[in-house]
Amino acid sequence: MTFPDQRPPRHWVIGDVHGCADALQWLVAQLPPGDRLVFCGDVINRGSGIEAAMELVWDLVRRGRAVWLKGNHERDLVARLDHGLAPTSHLDLNGNDTFRQLGAARCRLWRDRLDQLPLAYWGQGWVATHAGFDPRTWQPDLNVRLAFWQAYDNRFGEVIVGHTPGPGLRRLGSIVLLDTGACYGGDLTAYCPETQETRQVSGRPVTGRHLPALVHGSALSCVL
Repeated sequence: MTFPDQRPPRHWVIGDVHGCADALQWLVAQLPPGDRLVFCGDVINRGSGIEAAMELVWDLVRRGRAVWLKGNHERDLVARLDHGLAPTSHLDLNGNDTFRQLGAARCRLWRDRLDQLPLAYWGQGWVATHAGFDPRTWQPDLNVRLAFWQAYDNRFGEVIVGHTPGPGLRRLGSIVLLDTGACYGGDLTAYCPETQETRQVSGRPVTGRHLPALVHGSALSCVL
């Protein structure tokens, strides 16, 4: 006789997706369906499947399985929309890839959802946020790097962040750096703070295999 798994749900914090929708589908399919997902921000920009990634993540949020944290790319897209900048202007701004793939009108459909994304998710003995905390105020900061890494005093326990791509999951004391460069041909990584397990899939496009079906309807239907 077998008995159902009675352990409490765990969390999987997922690094910067950056439009790698195929990799995201493969990664989510590897994670226990009863566990909660926390996306560390920067779901948008850079990759070739930005809208598909947004819809997949928002569908998980809508069904209560996931939390999508705000990253600097989501923040900057909202700011750009609010200032009415055309995608052909200021090509150095972060919103370009999302504008090119979705167009201004579809980006505006996402504006309120992206603006209201939380900055941090607090677990028991750990917290996830996009980049870290400003060591002057200890509030979430979407751009911080070295200043936080050098000043962090373990006041929040383990801090899990994305934002800074690298060749694998890295640790700086109690800081876990989770962005493993999926959009640059690296991996997309999920990390479980309760067990310190990791799951990874390649961010490179997969050919010849059917992707797992995870999205149940368009997320835009929830935004309109």
